Amino acid sequence: MTMKLTPVELWRHPDPHSTPMFAFLNHVRNKYQLDINDYPGLWDWSTKNPSDFWEQVWHFCGIRVLPPDAPIFPRPDFFAGALLNFAENLLFPENVDVNESSTAVITVTEVTAIFGQQAGLNCERRDVVAGFVSNHVESLVAMLGAVAVGAIWTGISPDNGVSAVLDRLVQVEPKVLFADNGTIYNGKPWSSMDKAAQIVNELKTLQLVVLIKNIPEAQLQLQHLKSRDSVAVTEYENFLSSSSAHEPLRFEQLPPAHPLYVLYSSGTTGLPKAIVHTAQGTLIQHKKEHMLHCSMDSTSRLLYYTTTSWMMWHWSVSALASMMLNLDISTNMFLFEACGSTIVLYSGSPFKPHGYLSLPRLLSSLNVTHFGTSATYLTTLEANRIYPSASLDLSHLQAIYSTASPLPPSTFSFVYKAFPSHINLGSITGGTDIISLFGAPCSILPVYAGEIQCCGLGMAVDVVDSISGERTPGEDGELVCTKPFPCQPLTFWGPNGEDKYRASYFERFANVWHHGDFVRINACTGGLTMLGRSDGVLKPSGVRFGSAEIYNVLTKFFGGEVKDAVCVGRRRETDRDETVCLFVVMCEGHEFTDELCFKIQRTIRTELSPRHVPAVIEKAGNGIPRTDNGKKIEVAVKQILSGVKTNASVANPESLAWFQTWAANHN
Repeated sequence: MTMKLTPVELWRHPDPHSTPMFAFLNHVRNKYQLDINDYPGLWDWSTKNPSDFWEQVWHFCGIRVLPPDAPIFPRPDFFAGALLNFAENLLFPENVDVNESSTAVITVTEVTAIFGQQAGLNCERRDVVAGFVSNHVESLVAMLGAVAVGAIWTGISPDNGVSAVLDRLVQVEPKVLFADNGTIYNGKPWSSMDKAAQIVNELKTLQLVVLIKNIPEAQLQLQHLKSRDSVAVTEYENFLSSSSAHEPLRFEQLPPAHPLYVLYSSGTTGLPKAIVHTAQGTLIQHKKEHMLHCSMDSTSRLLYYTTTSWMMWHWSVSALASMMLNLDISTNMFLFEACGSTIVLYSGSPFKPHGYLSLPRLLSSLNVTHFGTSATYLTTLEANRIYPSASLDLSHLQAIYSTASPLPPSTFSFVYKAFPSHINLGSITGGTDIISLFGAPCSILPVYAGEIQCCGLGMAVDVVDSISGERTPGEDGELVCTKPFPCQPLTFWGPNGEDKYRASYFERFANVWHHGDFVRINACTGGLTMLGRSDGVLKPSGVRFGSAEIYNVLTKFFGGEVKDAVCVGRRRETDRDETVCLFVVMCEGHEFTDELCFKIQRTIRTELSPRHVPAVIEKAGNGIPRTDNGKKIEVAVKQILSGVKTNASVANPESLAWFQTWAANHN
């Protein structure tokens, strides 16, 4: 269902001509003698001329790019013939005189801040190096050291259970494992030694385990991890000291399609799929997004609240490669003046040690310019009426980015009251599948409440009918991408990886990337509204709408009472129509009552339509099922309620068990 509403403008850059995005627009316009003056014109050219576009994004490298007629599948080989190293580009970007003593990373836990140095890792090409690690400098050093020599990095946060870790790592057979001895959360230390021991015991390909003393006061117990003679176990500090300090960093020069990262799908329909991403595709896409879409440069300081499991960790650490650029219009030349944004690595609860102001106080004290988080974090601040700007100096803050779930329109407006009004609020969307963004921020476009500002440059995003595949301009439909882009996965790991890859993205519509999101693109603003996962779309009486519309109402009108919710459609074989079911988790101190149910139904009817009103509203007894990355799993709940067997891998299986009991009792 499409709601024809005029969006509310919340922000506009005071001087768009001063931004890197406009500098790039001007460069392209002059080079190709184009009649373009705004972002829609630049985006249109970038998607119709992908070869020229990506060459200009990477023009200073002087490497060959994609043939103009390349197909989107099988994956084309961008920049064929070039050689590069991902770690070298992050640490020593091209055409830049790097001061090796300059600060690159600030890591922050709930108790301390430290600085880090880089080190190499003695591995071979295509060996897999895994991290069972938190978001700290040691995990970044391990990743950079691994990929410097051509190894492949895969990271999983220690807050995952053993089964979730093994579901992923057994597939990729790592040779080396970096593991924390524990984590700090909610101000308390939590040992992960028992979990690490079980993981090491099951990973038969391991040759080396490097134990990181993330909890300084805890004993390392190295022998606890030595389950067999073929596995060497060492402490992180000893591992670093064993390398010669006089040896220069070694950067293997590798083809653009060399594997860089393995990330994992949510595992909502079985074992998580191991998605292989390439060095060049990841690097050029992240540089485009950081430098052009986010206006990051060497003066920027980025803090993204993320774990090492989440795609946003990989996205954020690439900011090390962001450079300051100026455009001399008279000569049409880019000038790269310095290298690398500073990144702040945060590990722990976002609400410790100073309650809801914990992260804002950090943003203030460290002069953070770009802050990334989840929509849930921002809606939590909104529900509790937290206004950081009222008591903190956040004048350095230039942008806030929100992802993981759609940001409700009310929260857009709230952010501009709670934080400085000059910020660029970027609700963004993309995902693990592309390790980057389809919907991006843009400094030369306004921010409208409830909308992602634009489709990313070079990303030929469109919306099509879910059955016919025909374009549906201005209407709700499936998000697709119709032209090749460099951050497409290389393949899926393991046997029949290419077949699984094709089935995941290219079987639904021929020669078109099908992303699995239900979306709307505003024909007037070009902004995107995310309506939920398309496989979780609700369709009572044939009327399609996304669960995000229900969540937006709950956030705006019931944020102080309802902590979490899942909304799915139930249709069993014997049902003639789909029933909309809403399950809620109450905030502490609030009761679930019939009166609350009535208020929710009445508000949804008024704000949306009678078709949106859930026929079932109940309290979720054991919470909402979520993936290991914290995303709610609507599909698994829908399958259970509809009598379909589910093999979903979840972080809180007790939640799924509750829904199974509920479904059996309401058959």
